[in-house]
Amino acid sequence: MPVLPLGLACVAEAAVRAGHNAVLLDLMGEPDPGVALKQAVTSFRPECIGVSVRNIDDQNMERCRFLLEDSRAILAACRELTAAPLIVGGAGFSIFPESALAYLGADMGIAGEGEAAFVSLLGKLEQGGDPGDIEGIVLPGRSWTPKTAFSRDLDAWPLPDTAFLRASAAKIPGAWIPVQTRRGCPLRCSYCSTPRIEGTASRKRDPEQVVEWLQEWAGAGYHNFYFVDNTFNFPLSYAKELCRRILERKLELRWQAIIYPKQVDDELAALMAAAGCCHVSLGFESGSPPVLRQLNKRFSPDEVSDISGRFADHGIERMGFLLLGGPGETRETVEESLKFADSLRLEMLQITAGIRIYPGTPLAALAREQGVIAPDDNLLQPRYYLAEGLKGWILPRLQKWKAGRSNVIL
Repeated sequence: MPVLPLGLACVAEAAVRAGHNAVLLDLMGEPDPGVALKQAVTSFRPECIGVSVRNIDDQNMERCRFLLEDSRAILAACRELTAAPLIVGGAGFSIFPESALAYLGADMGIAGEGEAAFVSLLGKLEQGGDPGDIEGIVLPGRSWTPKTAFSRDLDAWPLPDTAFLRASAAKIPGAWIPVQTRRGCPLRCSYCSTPRIEGTASRKRDPEQVVEWLQEWAGAGYHNFYFVDNTFNFPLSYAKELCRRILERKLELRWQAIIYPKQVDDELAALMAAAGCCHVSLGFESGSPPVLRQLNKRFSPDEVSDISGRFADHGIERMGFLLLGGPGETRETVEESLKFADSLRLEMLQITAGIRIYPGTPLAALAREQGVIAPDDNLLQPRYYLAEGLKGWILPRLQKWKAGRSNVIL
């Protein structure tokens, strides 16, 4: 699925609302990014350039692609075109602020949410002040404490003008428009990088503001949406209210959402289906209770089965995810998870073998303790956790298991 740059559009919107001029260039759909970049820089003549880094790598243990090389090439091309300061940010960058900044060679970076920090930074650049005291700013050669910028009030930074994303959406037939209604996740899964990207405090947008944004897109002829919230169903009352607002507006939408498989009652499933939900992603990760506890998951296989069944009963397609090879995983627990996944009768199942290790996570601490990674490894170059006894066995086993199942992605 092509991804529209929602985060970058949010930052551009914040800059415009603060009185600056901004142009958003989405290089994902450009046949020749270098030509598009040159045209944008020479025509707009920016006084600074913000570059959003979404992904560091593709998280594939066997055939990993280190995607940061492409971002570095874009920054180098910017250097050749202009002397304007280069600021990097985005989800991927926020996981590795110091090491990614050094690798990319940018002038500075923003770790965490970019709206408030970028606007403050623009003010400093205009005045010639030191940006080092702005929350979330990362500077070359300066020690950085793990403190990122998170806005308490998301409504202070509205969803971006749809014009920032329409040029990208227009290039994609049937484009799925990303929409984020809340940020932050308090669940603290042992391997997850979300706390570094969005924080652990859950913050929500006014549902009415979200629905008005959806209505504006629908009025422009777009009806496919992807709610990119990490846990669409938390809190439950907010998810229900959002669905009710969509129904009240009589918006004809098709949308997808990410569900944490806990606290989904039949009312929510019915409301989601009525409001246009056609597909949910269920990150249940394992069918083994001991492995789920090691991953700090707060649900049981029985809860996953019940919730999956509720969505199926209301005609909502389900895509499940297995994340195999983590702490406590054995050949027996892998087989248990495969059997469990089969029992769910999902429309689609994606299986990942080996877990990408991110800094600041309990998994990283355990990997250091066990000697899986070196004490001084900054983890920018991908490192993976795979439980002992699985290497050389798990991938052939999964390939064999996948052979008779057309709904499995490996």
